[in-house]
Amino acid sequence: VQLQASGGGLVQAGGSLRLSCAASISVSTFNAMGWYRQAPGKQRELVATESTRSGNTNYANSVKGRFTISRDNAKNTVYLQMNSLKPEDTAVYYCSATAGSIYYTVYWGQGTLVTVSS
Repeated sequence: VQLQASGGGLVQAGGSLRLSCAASISVSTFNAMGWYRQAPGKQRELVATESTRSGNTNYANSVKGRFTISRDNAKNTVYLQMNSLKPEDTAVYYCSATAGSIYYTVYWGQGTLVTVSS
């Protein structure tokens, strides 16, 4: 399984970016897909996740109302629309996918850097 993240870049505060995560297999294979981020000197943290079964979403409090996770099953791709970006959103963003029933496997993409300038 491969996850290819893209869409990062440099943007001014208040701007928008859309990250994409293309999976090498059908996203319906996974139980959930999501985005995490890691800022310099900090631990990796959850940004947003979506259940591929129920469609339920979960967001970090810091991004609620600004970020939206979505999925295109036909393209095997998950997106993260990021609006009203803040300098504190600067981080490497990783997409993830979870598969399995009794035992779970988590797959990670390679990360894409988002830099928000003030």
